[in-house]
Amino acid sequence: MNNLASSEQIFATWIVVILYMLVILFFVIRGALKVKSMSDYAIGSISFSPLAVGLALAASMTSAATFIINPGFIALYGLSGVLSFGVVMPLAIFCSLILLTKKFRKSGSHVKALTMAQWIGKMYQSQNYAIFFAFISLLLVTFIVLICVGLTQVLASTLNVEPVIVLLSVIVFVFGYMMFGGANSMVYTNAIQATLMLVVAVILLFSGMEYFQDGIGGFVKKLESIGPHYASLTNPDSFLFRDFFEIIFCQAVIGIAIVCQPHIITKSLLLKDEKDVNRYLIVGILVLLVFFQVVFVGLFARLHFPDLTVNGKPIPMDGIVSAYVVSEFSVYVTILVVLGLISAGLSTLEGLIQSLSATLTADLFNPLFGKIYDPVKRDKQEILVNKLMIVFLAIISFVLSYQQLKSPNLSVGIFAQNGVYAYFSSAFVPVLFGMFLKDVRLKTVFTSSIVAFLVHFTVYYGRFLPYMKETVNNPAIASTAALIVSLIVGLSMHLYLKPSQNHV
Repeated sequence: MNNLASSEQIFATWIVVILYMLVILFFVIRGALKVKSMSDYAIGSISFSPLAVGLALAASMTSAATFIINPGFIALYGLSGVLSFGVVMPLAIFCSLILLTKKFRKSGSHVKALTMAQWIGKMYQSQNYAIFFAFISLLLVTFIVLICVGLTQVLASTLNVEPVIVLLSVIVFVFGYMMFGGANSMVYTNAIQATLMLVVAVILLFSGMEYFQDGIGGFVKKLESIGPHYASLTNPDSFLFRDFFEIIFCQAVIGIAIVCQPHIITKSLLLKDEKDVNRYLIVGILVLLVFFQVVFVGLFARLHFPDLTVNGKPIPMDGIVSAYVVSEFSVYVTILVVLGLISAGLSTLEGLIQSLSATLTADLFNPLFGKIYDPVKRDKQEILVNKLMIVFLAIISFVLSYQQLKSPNLSVGIFAQNGVYAYFSSAFVPVLFGMFLKDVRLKTVFTSSIVAFLVHFTVYYGRFLPYMKETVNNPAIASTAALIVSLIVGLSMHLYLKPSQNHV
């Protein structure tokens, strides 16, 4: 572990992190006192202002990936990565949000569900389809792993503690308090986390102003000195940003599909009044615009560490932002930034643990083993099952996170993208068809989901396309192929099969 933190930084960070933990525990205990059933655990208040919901949207769509992991890719590969992660993907997400949010409120507000599996099961009136999605929702563990690794890298650098000890502590603490608080504790913390993330995003973006002393032209010249393709819009030496097909087409497809997940679109259902939707979208998109630009920090970090080494030792890609923060800022600014990075991770990690444990309990365990419940004690037994599911997720997350810390395939970001992209590739057609088409047959969407799942992993691990011949491959290519093929299959089946009344 490369130690850049001073003893003063380490001591001050310990104090602030402990205080941060105590604040979280206060809200968790306060929320846990109100949890009497699984419904209490999973459902939060619906009386939010458009400002609060917009902040929650921004917090849920960005995480440790945006603040810690993705800037590492940019540090390695340059401006081509900024075009991909900082321009194309955000534009696709914003367009998709604007086009789909109001449509979802009109066509989907009657299908109220806590999880993707429930939404799809209710929309297409099929418990088997819901169980299928509950199984593949386990792919989201890869995103949990990304956040755990990102938080570990930041805290290990600033507290000067071995990463494995930090990892174990993060998992025990976060998974532990999520066993009790649920939505009641998240309601109080999400808006605070998003606000702190916004402050830190601005600090990080202004940290590179010194590199613009000679204007934008001077900044580009500094980037050109790093390597032959570093300041170019494409980077043939990378595996993510080789040409405009990868940078623009694939990222646009991914950006559109990412939004077609109920946990993102259903944020608009928290608004009571239709006229609040525009304000909610404006707040969410403006904050997201700032968050997505944090990838620029990767360029600043590379100029700060031109050879990406500290004391002669190479900095792992997932640790570049952590090293930059510790070496660039004063003690108190470092602490504030670290709190923002922790918030970026926790705001999404809490939601993932809550959603995934609820899915495994309500959509997998209950349909398969629900007969074992005592009708009188069902609520308490369900809560116990949900806690056991969280313990199960904690163990899996620790094992996989430890493996990613020790021997990542370049970055934990690739591991997470592969899992998450496969998940929403499978969900894209049923969510899209559920919103825009009538009389969709269950067979149509179920087949499309299975096709997307198989195509994604076949392309990625079978290395079928010319792009997939590298040591490290781009999951966005596999996901784009899966999305296109499943959409063609879905539309073809919808047009040629007779309509069914099984669609809500």
